[in-house]
Amino acid sequence: MSVNRAILSWPREKRDRFALALWDADAIAAATGGKASGAFQVSGVEIDSRDVRSGDLFVALKGETTDGHRFLSKAFANGAAAALVSEPIDWPHILVEDTTAALEALAAAARDRADALRIAVTGSVGKTGVKEAIFAALDRSSRGAAHRSVRSYNNHVGVPLSLARMPGRSQFGIFEMGMNHAGEIAALTVQVRPHVAVVTTIAPAHIENLGSEEAIADAKGEVFGGLMPGGTAVVPADSPHFERLKAHAVAAGATVIGFGRSASADARLLDAIPSANGGALVTADICGTRLCFTVAEPGDHWISNALAVMAAVKAVGGDLGSAGLALAEMGGLKGRGARHRIAAPGGHALLIDESYNANPASMRATLRQLGQTPATRRIAVLGSMKELGDFAPGFHAQLAEPLVEAQVDYVILVGEEMTALARELGKPGGAPLAAGLGFAHCDGPGEAIGALEEFGLAAGDAVLVKGSNSVGLGRVVAHFVDRGTMGREG
Repeated sequence: MSVNRAILSWPREKRDRFALALWDADAIAAATGGKASGAFQVSGVEIDSRDVRSGDLFVALKGETTDGHRFLSKAFANGAAAALVSEPIDWPHILVEDTTAALEALAAAARDRADALRIAVTGSVGKTGVKEAIFAALDRSSRGAAHRSVRSYNNHVGVPLSLARMPGRSQFGIFEMGMNHAGEIAALTVQVRPHVAVVTTIAPAHIENLGSEEAIADAKGEVFGGLMPGGTAVVPADSPHFERLKAHAVAAGATVIGFGRSASADARLLDAIPSANGGALVTADICGTRLCFTVAEPGDHWISNALAVMAAVKAVGGDLGSAGLALAEMGGLKGRGARHRIAAPGGHALLIDESYNANPASMRATLRQLGQTPATRRIAVLGSMKELGDFAPGFHAQLAEPLVEAQVDYVILVGEEMTALARELGKPGGAPLAAGLGFAHCDGPGEAIGALEEFGLAAGDAVLVKGSNSVGLGRVVAHFVDRGTMGREG
């Protein structure tokens, strides 16, 4: 057979019927019930005019405080090919009655046109990292046919936006779901209609709005309500809320896979050996398949995360070998564990960027990892943990113990809520605090930068920067990384 004939007879797949463009005008109009101004194609979908790239569809959303129609000229100046609008304009567009409803309709059309197996990831801690790891595993094995929500696009706008961006040729779609109140995940999971739903862990994040960890577990368990028939629920077997989560999954008709160290876990840790770079060599039984793989990310919490990743990959029929390679190659995400070597007198120091998010569980886990990190001195810059309500003083004061256990030499506290921890650290002669942990309490990131510079970095130091995103500790990270980075670890 000639080469040309062999190429022409190459078997076609169902996804080959889709054009290479993400959307064309007719498809957008059909999905949204809108009217197209003319023929065009778009390669992406964006809601922020500042992030628009050449070829994007700009969706002019109307909110309580802003209106995307005010930024149309900027969107087109940045290269938008067309816009989704509720007011007539002179640029290429689709005219609809409600752009928010139209975005959700476009998301549903993207979901229905692709044969992608969809995975939803939620939880109090670790959902972004787990989402990224599942994506890396499935993208590797499918040779680029996996899609996922970027950044932390996990709310009532981010989820439909992420769906609308999914190419018709996708084989896998991984979507993160977050919430502040009960009922929010129920709305998101109905949009995604996942085949697999993962709950990473349950912790007192957003407890201000929900009142108890049990209520948080119930809110996270809403994700199972949107599962496709015959879907799979991946839940933490070591959690005290396992049975509660399992009950939600069973009520939805799901097959349940528990992951963790528990003897009853389906994706079960058999052994974990710490590696030189802070990660671990893991041996696990994943639903009857025994395998050994490396987890590059440091910390015991990442061993648990890896088991959730493997369980999800197994549930969609993915390649566990590719998943193991992906976990071995993952580096920390910006604001969520990225490690930087920064210049310091006499050499370099390590800066661990956990500036994007914080709650009591993630604070303890990250401080534990800091304590296991080889260093001449350990320094922690800790920002307030938000959305804890009346529980905030107690949860902040309780960080004294993990700080001492981690053998932290100096801590800089940032934000009003950290007053409770400052008071705890300042108690004279406190038994667990007799080590004399030094600290400073600052109002904001600017003061924190000054306090850290006054304390002075030295070669061999390890610096952890962690707090809720609204505290703004990303400024601290940027200041010290930009002034003299020597590379990124991992």
